[in-house]
Amino acid sequence: MSRKGAFILLLLGLSVAELGHAQQPAQVLGKSAVKTEKPPKAKKLSRKERKALSRRAELEAMQLQKRPLSEKDQEMSEAFFVDGLRYLMLEDYNKALERLLKAYALSPANAAINYKIAETNLLSGNLSDATNFAQSAVKLDPKNAYYYLLLAQIYTSQKQYDQAAKVYTTLIKDVPDSGNYLFNLADLYMAQGKLNEALSTFEQAEKKFGTIDEVSFKKQQIYLKQNNLDKALQEGEVLIASNPEEVRYVLAQAQMYAANNRFPDAIRVAQQALKQDPENPQARMILADVYRQQNNPQESQKQIKLAFENPGLDIDNKVRILIDYIKQLPNPALNQSALELAEATTRTHPKEAKAFSIAGDIQTITDHKKDARASYLKAIELDNTKFQIWQQVVLIDAELNDVEGMLQHTNKALELFPNQASLWFYNGVAYMLQKQPAKGIKSLEYGRKLATDNPELLAQFDTQLGDAYHEVKEYAKSDAAYEAALVFDANNAQALNNYSYYLSLRGEKLAKAKEMAGKLVKQNPDNDTYLDTYGWVLYKMKDYAGARQQFELALKTTKDATVIEHYGDVLYQLGERDKALAEWQRAQKQGGASALIDRKIKDKKLYE
Repeated sequence: MSRKGAFILLLLGLSVAELGHAQQPAQVLGKSAVKTEKPPKAKKLSRKERKALSRRAELEAMQLQKRPLSEKDQEMSEAFFVDGLRYLMLEDYNKALERLLKAYALSPANAAINYKIAETNLLSGNLSDATNFAQSAVKLDPKNAYYYLLLAQIYTSQKQYDQAAKVYTTLIKDVPDSGNYLFNLADLYMAQGKLNEALSTFEQAEKKFGTIDEVSFKKQQIYLKQNNLDKALQEGEVLIASNPEEVRYVLAQAQMYAANNRFPDAIRVAQQALKQDPENPQARMILADVYRQQNNPQESQKQIKLAFENPGLDIDNKVRILIDYIKQLPNPALNQSALELAEATTRTHPKEAKAFSIAGDIQTITDHKKDARASYLKAIELDNTKFQIWQQVVLIDAELNDVEGMLQHTNKALELFPNQASLWFYNGVAYMLQKQPAKGIKSLEYGRKLATDNPELLAQFDTQLGDAYHEVKEYAKSDAAYEAALVFDANNAQALNNYSYYLSLRGEKLAKAKEMAGKLVKQNPDNDTYLDTYGWVLYKMKDYAGARQQFELALKTTKDATVIEHYGDVLYQLGERDKALAEWQRAQKQGGASALIDRKIKDKKLYE
């Protein structure tokens, strides 16, 4: 093949590889052409550099246009062109543009060169020059569709949609077999919001190519934007008629009826979908929504349950629906339905952690705590990376007073989330409740270091540490911890109660203990625990009459052995020893009194 012949084929659009083979680029470009290593991308040419290159090419082109192109110039132009294409493929736009402009300077009337210069400018962001060269390419070869498409793309990049539409119109009119670009033109009109023009163009396409599903869908969207529901529904019927086996078109039609409050039609078409696919969950959900809006909750719930029993309704849809339920819970009218749907979700998606997680949420809200914990643990078994689920498990352990479970679960969770202060808190509490104060203190002290940016949690740590330090008889640390907790919240009930009670047991700072306990009782006059603490502080201050009053108030609402025993003690101090003995005996029978209770009863004497 001659070089001239290869160049003609190149202009007709053969691939760069074919052009390179025909031109033997290693000979034309020199030794550098055989290198396979991709050079680093150069920076974009500056605006000044691009103008200089273009101006030089124009001057050279003007000189060359005055004389015929020699064979040598033809060969040089071809070489520069092929070299430019190579750099373009390597995305080195600076060098590509330099070579292409040299080819252009030798052969400015070559449409292919103008086209590639336009493309290179587009890729490098120089839209102005891209426009000029693309326009030239179209003028030089008005029958090449690719030149029009590039020009339209350049106009679109500049948001010059009207110009782009004109290019498509000219292309469709002047270039044979270009009717398929009607779809591009219609989409362009839709993007501009020119709905009538888009409809007209789609209709031209349908006349040429027949009914096309995608076109019908787009026409539906246009009609809906124009509030022309009848036309949109008509397009839906066309889709159904032309695709009788496609249930998705039936569902889309039913959804359109439902969205526009055409409930009888929505029910009719959804039931038509169920005749084609009896288990279809989308049809069930459409019916459920329609029945809900018709105030038919029983039928609505029936359809939702049928949909949830089908694994074909994906887990994300189910979770989204269950979240809507959660927003309305607890609600006696919805609790059972929500629980049943959650159970169906876990049954149909047994490998989905999110199914068990959402079920646990619903069970928690509806006060099915043990079931919730089981669901959360199953979610963790499937995916143990969600801290929030571990946290829910531990909180339920605490609510159920399951100390062993709380210790087990916090230890496991801390292996995965060692920087979560709340886990250390509950771990420490669990050890305290298991009578392992040393381990409890270790966890609480470590967790407290992690909670410095959370004052509320920090106060909880301090309160718990106050209890823990008291257990190991580190009273100074205990008092300091309680004081720190009360700095954050002067009404911290646990700190006020325990601090004052432990001070009374030690017989220290009784005035302060009385102040704290009295404050707590004033705020909570019916709390038997706080009344007992206040009564015991008064007892230690030898205010036996005041103490008796507090214990008698507490005993109205409790049968706690400690309170009964304290009441017996104060009666003994008041000289009512027979009554005191009776109260001690009652405390012993109740169970949970102090280790001294047996001696008190045996000797009929107060021991402290």
